[in-house]
Amino acid sequence: MSANGGTKAIVAALLANVGIAITKFIAFLLTASSSMLAESIHSVADSGNQALLLLGGRRAKRAATPQHPFGYGRERYIYAFIVSIVLFSVGGLFALYEAWHKWSDPHPIEEWQWVPVTVLVVAIVMESFSFRTAIKESNHVRGNQSWVHFVRRAKAPELPVVLLEDLGALVGLVFALFGVTMTLITHNGEWDAIGTAMIGILLVVIAIVLAIETKSLLLGEGAEAHDVAAIEKAITDGPEVERIIHMKTLYLGPEELMVAAKIGVPACDNAEELARGINIVENRIRAAVPIARVIYLEPDIYSAAAAQAGTGAAAHTAVPQPESGSDEAAGRPGS
Repeated sequence: MSANGGTKAIVAALLANVGIAITKFIAFLLTASSSMLAESIHSVADSGNQALLLLGGRRAKRAATPQHPFGYGRERYIYAFIVSIVLFSVGGLFALYEAWHKWSDPHPIEEWQWVPVTVLVVAIVMESFSFRTAIKESNHVRGNQSWVHFVRRAKAPELPVVLLEDLGALVGLVFALFGVTMTLITHNGEWDAIGTAMIGILLVVIAIVLAIETKSLLLGEGAEAHDVAAIEKAITDGPEVERIIHMKTLYLGPEELMVAAKIGVPACDNAEELARGINIVENRIRAAVPIARVIYLEPDIYSAAAAQAGTGAAAHTAVPQPESGSDEAAGRPGS
């Protein structure tokens, strides 16, 4: 649901930004307003970003290869990170440069004075529809989370990126409308420069937030606490496993979770019985958390006596200490 909803929100934002960018460029050519130029570049950057998100989603669907055995799901994170760089450089830094340039040589809007105000009002209406679509699609997967928690913890990057971009676009349009309106009222082009600088600062802040959150996904995040609890319950909810010795989870992509666990199993007569028990546990995990598609379970014999002794490896790994003279005791790898 998050992938389809994310694509719908991206397409809505792309269509809105292409139309808005064209009208803003026309308004800039008629009025020479720096706020309009900054907003034009902002819309172009947003359009390019949405195209990058669509490309990342498409490339992430490629099948796994020997060189990339876990697939390409993380490409969606990479393209989302590129979006933050584009928003910072093309959108934010350009707007700040244009603000400095306009402040150095301020000039009022002499002709077509009604054009920028009209374009900005229409752009606010169009951007509001795009923002509404992003909110609607996000609500399908957000649940009871706050918006801040959703943006920070969402594993699918597309919806948070579009949400922040649309929010930034709306606020930026208000800043541009402020700068243009004050310029028209006072006939002082410095207000136009101030509006442009406000847009630049806004875009830089949003780009930094996106970069920080996407970097965390690129480094690798584990499952949320409720999913970890569900996986642990699924593992131990049967006679096949006595306890979990240790477990780790990792998102290979927004809809693919890897689970690796060392489990204490009861003594069994043969390997077939052990394998059958592990398969049952894996099925329970996938039923509890469907995105847990890659599962590695390492069986071991848990020693309560060794764990209670509280010494050496037995206290930490719950595995009996090797006897004197064994390979492990001699510092050599065991079997």
